[in-house]
Amino acid sequence: VQLVESGGTVVQPGGSLRLSCQASGVTFDDIGIAWFRQAPGKEREGVSCITTSDGWTHYANSVRGRFTTSRDNAKTTVYLEMNNLQSDDTAVYFCAADRAVISCMDLRAGGMDYWGKGTQVTVSA
Repeated sequence: VQLVESGGTVVQPGGSLRLSCQASGVTFDDIGIAWFRQAPGKEREGVSCITTSDGWTHYANSVRGRFTTSRDNAKTTVYLEMNNLQSDDTAVYFCAADRAVISCMDLRAGGMDYWGKGTQVTVSA
C-alpha cells in the first residue's frame, strides 16, 4: 500500500491550498482516509476524515468551516481543500488510510493502518 501526498507549498495568510493524497495497493472503495498534521514541537493532530464508500466527513474543530475533504474514487485520490490559511496551519500534512474506518472517524492516529510521507505547508507573509 502506498499513499502519496502532494500540493504542499508556501502560502500567504488568508490564502488557499489544495492537497492531494493518491492511494495505491488498497481497496479504495471501502476505507477511511484521514488527514493529520504535525507542527514542529507539537503532537500529531487529526484534521479530517472521509469514508470512501459514502463520502461521510468529519473535521477537527480547529479547521471546521475552513477545510473541506473530498474524494475521487475513480482516481483513488482524496483531497484537502484549505481556505483562509493562518500561521497556525503551518505543519507537515500526512494522509493515512484506515481499513476498519473507525480510527479515521475518531481522528485517532494510533489506529491508522497506512501512512504517507507527508507534504509541507507553510503559511507565511
